Amino acid sequence: MLQVRKSQERGYADHGWLRSFHSFSFANYYDPEHMGFGNLRVINEDRVAAGAGFGTHGHKDMEIISYVLSGELAHKDSMGNVESIPPGDVQRMSAGRGVMHSEFNHKADETTHFLQIWIQPNVRGIEPGYEQKKFSDAEKRGKLRLVASPDGTDGSVTVHADARLFAGLLDGEEKASLALDPKRKSYVHLVRGELEVNGQKLVGGDAAMLEGESQLTLGAGKDAEVLVFDLAA
Repeated sequence: MLQVRKSQERGYADHGWLRSFHSFSFANYYDPEHMGFGNLRVINEDRVAAGAGFGTHGHKDMEIISYVLSGELAHKDSMGNVESIPPGDVQRMSAGRGVMHSEFNHKADETTHFLQIWIQPNVRGIEPGYEQKKFSDAEKRGKLRLVASPDGTDGSVTVHADARLFAGLLDGEEKASLALDPKRKSYVHLVRGELEVNGQKLVGGDAAMLEGESQLTLGAGKDAEVLVFDLAA
């Protein structure tokens, strides 16, 4: 079974300094039909205005991934990490038993566009942790590159969750496929461009939710950037 959710069906919030699309219920957006998918809890597509950002705030028992699309995101946390996250980097923060952090766009004339992703952990109360790695466009071109996994396979960041995350760039005749376990769930989020997912056309911001499927096939891309989640049911 494959179900498509269109970009415009997502929740939306405009705070002036922050414009955010919510794939699942978050903050003031509540939809009982979209509370998450498997152990994927949040995908927020955020645009942070120049000179603005999220002040210091806390998280607990959540695996949080930041995926920057344009601009840069400045990160500072209570573990002592002070980092800049540019496009191409994947940041993983394990909130564990509790962590405080802030995220800012220090650019004077550029919006930071990024995805904030939360995955429910399979262990609770752990020591908070941080990891950040760069994945070049060449690694994602015409294929699905593993960027997050429970065991750090192929140099991916390590998440304390029963989930894997792949990133791909597809255009023209490029195709990519992935064998799926029908007993698990898969979630495809099209970041930008156009793409066919098992024959269904998606445009930027659209998502496809797959259950009981054994194969994922991606093709007919037009400047497409895509994230694919392999998730616990």
